[in-house]
Amino acid sequence: MPKVLVVDDSLSVRKVVQRALESKRIEVLSAASGSEAMEQIGREAPDLIVCDVIMPDMDGYQICDFVKKHPTLGHTPVLLISGIVNTTVLERAAKVRSDDVMRKPFAADELLHRIESFLPAPGRAPAAAVPPAAVVPPVDRRIPVALRAASLPENLSAPVAPMAKPAPDLKALLAGVAELPGVSLTALIDREGALMEAAGGLIPEAALAGALASCLVGSTEGVGRGLAQGRLQSLILEYDAGVVLLNAVGDGAMLAVVLGDPAVLGKVRYHVKKALPDLVRAV
Repeated sequence: MPKVLVVDDSLSVRKVVQRALESKRIEVLSAASGSEAMEQIGREAPDLIVCDVIMPDMDGYQICDFVKKHPTLGHTPVLLISGIVNTTVLERAAKVRSDDVMRKPFAADELLHRIESFLPAPGRAPAAAVPPAAVVPPVDRRIPVALRAASLPENLSAPVAPMAKPAPDLKALLAGVAELPGVSLTALIDREGALMEAAGGLIPEAALAGALASCLVGSTEGVGRGLAQGRLQSLILEYDAGVVLLNAVGDGAMLAVVLGDPAVLGKVRYHVKKALPDLVRAV
């Protein structure tokens, strides 16, 4: 029976994937964090790993990189799932040799089709494991840096300093939220009410959302300080025709999301929470 490890800090996502796979007689393992996933990967040697990109302790790119560099499990397919799939996400996924990237939310049938494409067909042996990587000899600190590369084996290169992570695409991040069902507009504004970026709506509407957010944040943060609760993090405004969600993005910005359908508020708040680390980096 094939064995699939599902890595996501959301219990609901893990349960959806588990129900879909168990109906096809696929054994499902689950992990709620990167560290838990690392333990299970080494212990269980799954046939496939489905991993969320944004995790509380380490991201999906790090987990994928760990798997692909593992001396005996480097052949294991890794399917990354992300609420936002843009050029930055795809480039980072390619850099760590992810086998595919799938956007959330997804239909169970679509996920199952992707997963089955990576698993060996019944009666067919799984792909052979890649041989362990060559061992890099310890670096002799007495040798000048310029000469160390020459002392390495021919099939190895000198260690390369890690590249700085590129800043996420702010427009694409906002578009990812704006494309969620029930959302009509997303706008990022600074604490003074100036519009920084918007997606899914018209500029006048976005500017109005910015002015509203600035006014409300200014008037409610005093309450938080007076009650020793700190800075405002989020605010939900309910109107006759829908909901406006305000969420702090670091110390200098607020995200305003306009929803025409209050029923999707929980899903949108979850998506915004997952996107916050990238939003903070992009601002």
